[in-house]
Amino acid sequence: MAKKIGVLLSGSGVYDGTEIQEGVFTLLAIDQNGGEVVCFAPDVDQHHVVNHITGEEMDETRNVLTESARIARGNIQAASTITATDIDALVIPGGFGTAKNHTKWAFEGPDGAINEDVKRIIVELYDAKKPIVGLCMGPTTIAKALEGTDAHAALTVGTTAEASPYEIDAISQGMEKTGATAVMKTVREIEVDEKNNIITAPCYMMEASITEVHNNIQQAIQQLFEVLK
Repeated sequence: MAKKIGVLLSGSGVYDGTEIQEGVFTLLAIDQNGGEVVCFAPDVDQHHVVNHITGEEMDETRNVLTESARIARGNIQAASTITATDIDALVIPGGFGTAKNHTKWAFEGPDGAINEDVKRIIVELYDAKKPIVGLCMGPTTIAKALEGTDAHAALTVGTTAEASPYEIDAISQGMEKTGATAVMKTVREIEVDEKNNIITAPCYMMEASITEVHNNIQQAIQQLFEVLK
């Protein structure tokens, strides 16, 4: 029987939702490894809508679940309906949406709030010892969800040793504030926290080509299926 892999989306578009390339590469890698995708997202309004040409905020409102359905081709459920018993593992692709719509990390760092269903699902999987994968900014959502637990997860959002468009050091320090341990990894590497069944990969947190991001996600998802064997 195929393993059911939950994919937690946060909208559609890097600046206000899921990073679409990361989302699609995740779905592809799961399918290539023989898994069954279960897409879901919070049924809430996006924090805001961004014009992806200008980077400016737009005067409109969009729903996270409805926008995420664009990536899932309509086959998606509300996060409130998903529990750890429904899936064998969880993957959280990146994009600013995970730090805007799953948590408020983009605005308040590790002190920001987290969506209740997002937190519940991550904690349920952690308690059930089921694997969790965080891509790009996804590890910050994992860190926030597990804050206050005994996990002290080892997570990566990249490395300060190579070029990045983002503040890797500051984000890493934020994760450590939640009780996690930040690990420096390049876009050619993944971090495997065997104790907590958590796999993380930098992806577009680093200056990377689309091929490098594809390969990084392949690494992470292949490792996930090794853990699931």
